[in-house]
Amino acid sequence: MTMDQLFVEEPERWGLRGDPYVWAALREHLAGLPLPDGEVALEESLLTAFTAVVSVDLRTESVDQVYREEFAHGGMSSGHVCLPVWRDDLIPLLVSRGRRA
Repeated sequence: MTMDQLFVEEPERWGLRGDPYVWAALREHLAGLPLPDGEVALEESLLTAFTAVVSVDLRTESVDQVYREEFAHGGMSSGHVCLPVWRDDLIPLLVSRGRRA
């Protein structure tokens, strides 16, 4: 299994309008890479990829949202990325999918 396969099924809910575009960008960023061995390594890989794609480290950033123009495609919160949703829901979701693989 490769990392991008973790992203095939989208989550039921997003935080802000930029989140689906981050999801797609992460999927593309990780395309073809093999799953790391173990949950800790997988989580670290996902967090590192998130930092590369969004330019924010979820481990240290204290704000709740950031704006990234590349993820702005219309709408009131367009381009805004909800960091708590990524930290608390989406990264753990991807790790759990990797654990089942």
